[in-house]
Amino acid sequence: MTGDASGRDTALPAQEAGASEPAVGRSLLSRAAHGAAWSGVSTVVLRLGGLVVGIVLARLLAPEQFGVYAVALTVQGILITVADLGLSADLIRSDEPDRIAPTVATLGLTAGAVTMLATVASSTWLASLLASPQAAPAIAVLSLTLLLAGGTVVPFAMLQRRFQQRELFFVGVADFVVSTTVTLLLVALGFGVMGLAIGRVAAQCVSSTMQYLLARVVPRFSIDRTVVKGVLAFGLPIAAANLLSWALLNVDNIVLARVAGATALGYYVLAFNVSSWPMSALSQVVRSISLPFFSRSQGGSHAFVVVASVAWAGALPAGTVLAALSFPLIDVLYGARWLPGAPVLAALGLYGSLRVAFDISAGYLYSQGRSRPVLWIQIVWLVALAGAMVAATQAYGIKGAGWAHVIVAVAVILPAYLIALKLCGVRIGELARIAWVPTVATIPAVAAAVAATLLIHDPLPALMAGGAAALAIYAALIWPWLRRMLRQLRGSADPSRTEG
Repeated sequence: MTGDASGRDTALPAQEAGASEPAVGRSLLSRAAHGAAWSGVSTVVLRLGGLVVGIVLARLLAPEQFGVYAVALTVQGILITVADLGLSADLIRSDEPDRIAPTVATLGLTAGAVTMLATVASSTWLASLLASPQAAPAIAVLSLTLLLAGGTVVPFAMLQRRFQQRELFFVGVADFVVSTTVTLLLVALGFGVMGLAIGRVAAQCVSSTMQYLLARVVPRFSIDRTVVKGVLAFGLPIAAANLLSWALLNVDNIVLARVAGATALGYYVLAFNVSSWPMSALSQVVRSISLPFFSRSQGGSHAFVVVASVAWAGALPAGTVLAALSFPLIDVLYGARWLPGAPVLAALGLYGSLRVAFDISAGYLYSQGRSRPVLWIQIVWLVALAGAMVAATQAYGIKGAGWAHVIVAVAVILPAYLIALKLCGVRIGELARIAWVPTVATIPAVAAAVAATLLIHDPLPALMAGGAAALAIYAALIWPWLRRMLRQLRGSADPSRTEG
């Protein structure tokens, strides 16, 4: 994503959006807070639902089957970023969304169709390249989602532009219900990995339709040559950064599939999915409102410092406590046969906290029109992680893969983002002064969680006691600080300003 700091928010003509920008007269902060609240509700509800489904599937499928599906999903996840071409970001921040929307829709649909056909044609080769020939049919089926994603660039961007997270919540619920129903039915009938792939495609069909309906967007396709160059020049660096970001999230799957095999990958994927709960939950909320908020906020770099500190206050304890409780958590949720993934979860919990900080930093840089630094950071990240992942996996197996993420994130990517933010005008000293409070407050909370796992040998009581103690200690320490930060956040948007 990307954006500018102009603060303009042009209403959409009825023939394109079907409605003007919502809630005329509401302040920027009010709209952003409303969108963030709905995004938070959506993330919590859908993550809890996904947890339940994951538990069921972990008891129906073998680790090897999880690994095969992970290979197919890795290919789909990387390629689906290409189908967007960074175009949704341009619509979200554009002063003339109605003018560029038909061109964006055409480019998105074309990119989706091309990537779908290329993926179908190369599915067998891709599966063999990743040392999992069984994944080829699932890769071919999942390629249909690339076409659907490319065709929904405009409605998705319009929903984001208007902070319509409530509508996106309904889309997410429908997606989850359809995916779960179809997947569980087909797995029960013996479809195995293919059931997971078909369930994903069925859900994408429903969610794509709902995006058009809820955004009230009428599909219009045409090419305006006067805007094509600008749209692509703005979007392609973002698409490249997104592609690299997905590659970063999946390079470990690729390395493990070739070095350690599908069974080890199955353990690793389960641990990564669990570690992504706080990362994805917080990142989803941040991503849903950061671009429109930072682009219009009058608070400048101080607004970023406050928002980043509040996000860090949620991400750090979530990730570290998750790491501390990794063994009882996996034992309780998935069963003892999945415990080889617990040491991986301990490392990835820490990594998840850092990912939230990196995501919000990238969002701020995009909002200031600085997409190229993010692209370069992603390139450096991918190169460093790939090398570290191969060496660590060969030496230490899946545990080494988990800690490779943490080492590269701390030693390479954190300094790189701090430099990019400083060059963008962010006061790093101010960020450090504010963020140290939640950092220090996390230490006794994690200590309480670790103590519970050492003193209580039954996994369920250990999990409950450790989680409750960590939450109580951290909440007591952080609450006064959090109230001050929320007051400052209200001041980061011009209270006299309205959006409409």
